[in-house]
Amino acid sequence: MPLDAACGRVLADDVLATTALPAFTSSAMDGWAVCGDGPWLRTGTVLAGARPPRALRPGEAVVIATGAQVPEGTCAVLRSEDGVETEGLVVGRVLDGADLRPAGEEARAGDVLLDKGTRLRPAHLGLAAAAGHDTLRVLPSPSVDVLVLGDELLASGSAGDGQVRDALGPQLPAWIRALGAEHRGTSRVVDDAGLLREALAASRGDVVVTTGGTAAGPVDHVHRCLADLGAELLVDSVAVRPGHPMLLASLPDGRNMVGLPGNPLAAVVGLLTLAAPLLDGLRGLAPQPLGSARLADDVAGPRHGHRLIPCSLQHGLASPCAATGSAMLRGLASADGLAVVGPGRHPRRSVVAWLPLPA
Repeated sequence: MPLDAACGRVLADDVLATTALPAFTSSAMDGWAVCGDGPWLRTGTVLAGARPPRALRPGEAVVIATGAQVPEGTCAVLRSEDGVETEGLVVGRVLDGADLRPAGEEARAGDVLLDKGTRLRPAHLGLAAAAGHDTLRVLPSPSVDVLVLGDELLASGSAGDGQVRDALGPQLPAWIRALGAEHRGTSRVVDDAGLLREALAASRGDVVVTTGGTAAGPVDHVHRCLADLGAELLVDSVAVRPGHPMLLASLPDGRNMVGLPGNPLAAVVGLLTLAAPLLDGLRGLAPQPLGSARLADDVAGPRHGHRLIPCSLQHGLASPCAATGSAMLRGLASADGLAVVGPGRHPRRSVVAWLPLPA
């Protein structure tokens, strides 16, 4: 991929320096490149991007710009503020080797600058460019199909008369892209087992994400459809609130399916704790460790398992947000991450695991 499109991708190969870095010895300051002891006779000017005309002889100097290649024979760079030029003669004091950037100071040609498996950040792209690369070989990002399930969901407008606005369809593509995957498309499927089975079979994404239908209600068809398709159920609910009815299955063709709960906050929790590690693995990344934070307030944990609490984070203190029921999104919208709280009571300032929300 071209460098400007590779941010967030994972390197498929080591990145080597194609030349020494810097490729030539250059000036670190504006001033004069000098040879031998002064005073020096100024013989010319060298600007950045230009090749020096000839080597300096003892007692000679050239005006030089920052970043310009110094002529052969240069002993040091006399800074412009430390010298004076009068009628072509440069006078000043400078230590041997001062303000020179030696060729190969940062790396030698052939050095490994970035290891295979590195997740590329902006600074990595700059380093690759400096090292002479125009493109990088990266691992493909997994593609994701989203199936939004439910008769009660409205695609537009306001809720009413037993129907609610679909709050997952609009946000899941952005979450998926933030997790480094490609969103292929979103389809809506009514509560019909046959239609859901057809949609799962017809999907072509590396991962299929569904919303709703993972519990045991009268129109929860996900388990039945997976069984009909011959899928292998790998995770069937997780001891966490919200989001416990999440599931992970391997489809017969080897692709993966993540079933998220239908409640919005529960679905996002499932996406971040079950789908995100799966997508990282498919991208060639190791599991991302949880951070830690101190609670700003007393928090009651669940009787069993874990509770994930949307919190804002200020100065290392996690403050639980308001409106964090499994069907609510207001708390998540003001959160910086999720505090991971185990059973029991957790007093103010106690340390808990912390899952930051992706940008």
